[in-house]
Amino acid sequence: MPKQVDAHERRELVAGALLRVAARDGLESISLRRVAAEAGVTAGLVQHYFPSKDAMVRFAMATASARIAVRMEAAVAALGEAPGPRDMVGAVLATLLPSTGEDSGDDARVALAFMAYAASRPDVARELEASNAALRDFVADQARAALDAEAEATATREEVATALVALVDGLAVQMLSGNLDETTARGVLQRQIDLNLTPAPRRGRR
Repeated sequence: MPKQVDAHERRELVAGALLRVAARDGLESISLRRVAAEAGVTAGLVQHYFPSKDAMVRFAMATASARIAVRMEAAVAALGEAPGPRDMVGAVLATLLPSTGEDSGDDARVALAFMAYAASRPDVARELEASNAALRDFVADQARAALDAEAEATATREEVATALVALVDGLAVQMLSGNLDETTARGVLQRQIDLNLTPAPRRGRR
């Protein structure tokens, strides 16, 4: 009898090779030939699951995003019941920093490469902005919960959220380029969260 081929297993094999190529060589390097060579299969088999380079790139980013979301949920759950806004923001944003010995390093590389890929592709940029906006909205909501309505503020909650999300992106770039270690990066992120989400003393009324 001919050998039964597990379609799911075969797709996972190709998908895994795709993610390795994307993380190691960048999204621009993705091609049917490279992914096929990485997986040890034919280019025709790769094309069966991913008919175009754009399909491969979108799959790589969707997979990385899904894994990041799982880590975010786990980080928040680890805080226990009723965590404070600063703890929530810290837990969520810290998952965007690459960590040694985890898939987060590969996912961070794919995510940052996707930003560059989206720069010249308006349709991809719109998808990326929707994801970024959701993260900024989350941080802004936590900022509103952390800061009393009457507290002194030098920036709007939306500006705080934008600054913190941009900071974590920049820290990730520095870490991936070898210019910043994980301990320092996490310390910088936490200090900025504390500074931005701690209410300033109220001024006395005359």
